[in-house]
Amino acid sequence: HKAKVEAMTLDLASLQSVQHFAEAFKSKNLPLHILICNAAVFGAPWSLTEDGLESTFQVNHLGHFYLVQLLEGVLRQSSPARVVVVSSESHRFTEIKDSSGKLDFSLLSPSKKEYWAMLAYNRSKLCNILFSNELNRRLSPHGVTSNSVHPGNMIYSSIHRNWWVYTLLFTLARPFTKSM
Repeated sequence: HKAKVEAMTLDLASLQSVQHFAEAFKSKNLPLHILICNAAVFGAPWSLTEDGLESTFQVNHLGHFYLVQLLEGVLRQSSPARVVVVSSESHRFTEIKDSSGKLDFSLLSPSKKEYWAMLAYNRSKLCNILFSNELNRRLSPHGVTSNSVHPGNMIYSSIHRNWWVYTLLFTLARPFTKSM
């Protein structure tokens, strides 16, 4: 009942916005005991962000990654602290390695001709899990834990709004989904 809530602007499609947000948050000298990385786009048409990266990869993964890196000191000082990265079961349906087993960076931010929205989403969610696992390995000795989570059965939202096929699929699945 004594909670004080304040909204702050953050655009994950702009690394400059992420940096400004982190600086503004740090200037408040507040502890940070929990950071939930949950924003995502799905089924978006190919586009580049102002930073020159494919938008699904930047919004779903890189923006969160950068935010956590910028706030790592605050998280450590706020120990115990936790980072929760919301991922998806769809991470299982992709690969980010080339045929020789090495990480293929071109898959993470593909060109327009190599882009498929569903694969871009899946890859970004795989990156979320890999990041969360490594973050936990590095920061848990300092009192900061990290977990990646799948939100459960599909939750009906407007995340599918970018393409009519996804809208149709989500509409058919709606009776079996959770509400917000």
